[in-house]
Amino acid sequence: MTQHKHVGSSLDDLLESDGTLEQVEAEALKRVIVWQIQQAMGNTGVNKSQLAQKMHTSRTVVNRLLDEKDTGVTITTLVKAGRALGMTWTLQAGEDNGSGRAA
Repeated sequence: MTQHKHVGSSLDDLLESDGTLEQVEAEALKRVIVWQIQQAMGNTGVNKSQLAQKMHTSRTVVNRLLDEKDTGVTITTLVKAGRALGMTWTLQAGEDNGSGRAA
């Protein structure tokens, strides 16, 4: 019988072993942020061009902000977007106790 290296391990263990855990976590977080911004844009009736104008930036920056794969957006850009849409951001960190993540 063939032994499977990852049987019984978590997805986090697999992603960590292939060096992609941080990128996957960053992209997941960015998807949530993009969804929240899009919801606020819909609720306020603000389109991309209007958001760029309210943020005093370019439409290119807004496109990067709304790109789920672009995890390099600065906190300053997030704050500007939030202010432009009447949002506030809350960040909460916790310790990883090794017990795994909720499913």
